Amino acid sequence: MLPTVARVLDLDAMRRGLPQVVAGAAHLERPVRWVHVSELPDVAGVLQGGELVLTTGIALPEDRDGLARYVRELDEVGVAGLVIEFGRRYFDSLPRALVHAAEQRGLPLIVLRRELRFVAVTEAVHALVVNAQLEQLRTSEAVHQVFNELAVEGAEPAEVVRQVAQMAGAPVVLENLAHQVLAHDPAGRSEVELLESWERRSRGVRPPGRTGHDPRSGWLVTTVGARGQDWGRLVLVGEPGPLPTDTPHPHAMLLERGAATLALNRLVVRDRESLERQTHRTLLSGILTHALTVSEVALRAQALGVPLEGRRLVGVVLRERRGPIPAALEAQARLRDFTELAATAVRGCRLAALVGALDDEGVGLLIALGSQQDEHTALEAFAAALRKLAAEAARGETAPEPVIAVGSSVGSVRDARRTLLEATQVADAALHEAPGGRPAAYYRLPDVRLRGLLHLLRDDARLQTYVERELGPLLAYDAEHGSQLVQMLRIYLEQGRNKSAAADAAHLSRPSFYDRLHKVERILAVDLDQVESCLSLHVALLALDAVRR
Repeated sequence: MLPTVARVLDLDAMRRGLPQVVAGAAHLERPVRWVHVSELPDVAGVLQGGELVLTTGIALPEDRDGLARYVRELDEVGVAGLVIEFGRRYFDSLPRALVHAAEQRGLPLIVLRRELRFVAVTEAVHALVVNAQLEQLRTSEAVHQVFNELAVEGAEPAEVVRQVAQMAGAPVVLENLAHQVLAHDPAGRSEVELLESWERRSRGVRPPGRTGHDPRSGWLVTTVGARGQDWGRLVLVGEPGPLPTDTPHPHAMLLERGAATLALNRLVVRDRESLERQTHRTLLSGILTHALTVSEVALRAQALGVPLEGRRLVGVVLRERRGPIPAALEAQARLRDFTELAATAVRGCRLAALVGALDDEGVGLLIALGSQQDEHTALEAFAAALRKLAAEAARGETAPEPVIAVGSSVGSVRDARRTLLEATQVADAALHEAPGGRPAAYYRLPDVRLRGLLHLLRDDARLQTYVERELGPLLAYDAEHGSQLVQMLRIYLEQGRNKSAAADAAHLSRPSFYDRLHKVERILAVDLDQVESCLSLHVALLALDAVRR
C-alpha cells in the first residue's frame, strides 16, 4: 500500500520541520503517490493526482478568491495534501481564507514551523513509494505462483476459495448467479454468521463493473466466468466503510486471480476410464460440442465398429437413482463401473452404439439401429439387460435403479446432437421429477413436463439470468423490506389469475391483496392483466423453485 499523509508526517525528514495539521485532519489517510515541489499558483495543471505538494507559498495569491481557487484546483485534481513552510511568505500563521478553503474541501493542509530541505522529504517519501511498489510486485508474483499451481493441479473450487481466504485473511464465498453458495471459507470466523440469509444479503450487493467494492457492506465482488459465459461471483466479505479516495481495493488482484482459476478449472475435464470408453466418450463429446465435424464422427465411429451412416440414431442417457456420494474417487469408480455395465448390456443385445461417460453422474449412448430393428423392442431389451446386470453387480444388496432416458430418433449423424441433448434433458428431469406409476422401461420427452425441464436447466447461467431479469427487482424488494410480494404473485398465478380466489388463498382482504398486486406491477413494470406477462412470470417462479432446490 502507498504511504498515507499521516505516514509521511511521521517520517524523520518531515518531523524536523515541526509539521502541524491546520485543516483536513480527518483525511490524513489519503495515499501519497508522489511528492511535488512547486511555487506556481497554477501548479494543478501539471499534476495527475495523489501528489503531496510542498511549497513556501511565496507566489500564492494575495486575495481571498485567489486562495480559494488555488485550493479548489488542487482538490479537483486529487492531490493528497498541501504542505507550506513558514519563513519566506508566511511566518506564524496562514491566511484564514486558505485554511477555511482547505477545511471545506477536506484537503489536508500542513504547516512546517521550521525550515527543512525539501529534497530530503522528497527522497524519504519516494523511497516509501518505491518500496510499496516493489512489495506490490512481490505480492503479485506470489499470488501468480500460487494460483498457477492450483490451476495446473486442477484444484477443486473449495481449495481455491480456501486459498483466497487464507491470503486475504477474510471470509470468501463462491456463489452462482442465483446467489446460492457453492463453496465458502469463513477464515476462522463464525460460519453461521457468514452464511445466514446469504441470498437476501447478496442480492443487495451490486457493485459496478466485473470487480467492485460495496462500501455499505464492505464486500469486494468479482464475476466468475470464461469464454463470455459468466456463472457466478466470488465475494470477499470485509468490513463496511469506504476505501480511501482513488485507492484500489488491496485484495482486488487476489480475488480476480482466484476467479480466473475457478473459471479455468471448470473448463478442465478429468476422467479415468478405459481407452475404449475414452474413445467413445470423445466422440460423444465431439458430437455435443461440435468439436468434430459430421464426417469425422462418422469416420471414427466406423473405425470403432459402430457404423452411423444410413442408420436411425437414438440418444440414450443413463443416471443412477442413488443418494449423494461424498468421496470423489468412489464416485468415479461407480461411474466407470456403470459405463461398463451399459457397454456390456449393449453387447448382450447385439446393438451397435457409442457408450461413454457424459459427465460426473451419467452415461451417454448413441444407438445406431438398422432398418430391420424395431426401436421400442431394442430399447426394452437394453433396459431389461441393464437392470439385470445392475442387480447382479449389487451382489445381494439393493441395486440402485438406473434411470433410462431416450431422445427422439434421427436419421442422420448431423442430427445426432439433438437426440443426445433431448435424452440428457429427459434424464435429468426424470431423475428428480420421476413420473409415478409409469410401466414402461424408459422415459421419453412426453413423460416429463415443464417443472422437470426447468429443474434440469437449474445450473444453466442463462436460466438463472432469466430468473433475475424477471423477478430480481421483486426479490430484492422483499429482501430489503421484509415483504412477501413474490408469494403474493405466486398465489395470484396459481389461482389462475382469479383475484378474488387469490385474496382468499392469501388470507387477505381484497383491497389489501389488490394493493399488493399493484405494487408488484410497479416494481416489475408489468401488466398482470396481460396473459403473456403472467406466463413469463409463472415460468420464472417455477425456475426459481428449481434453482433454489
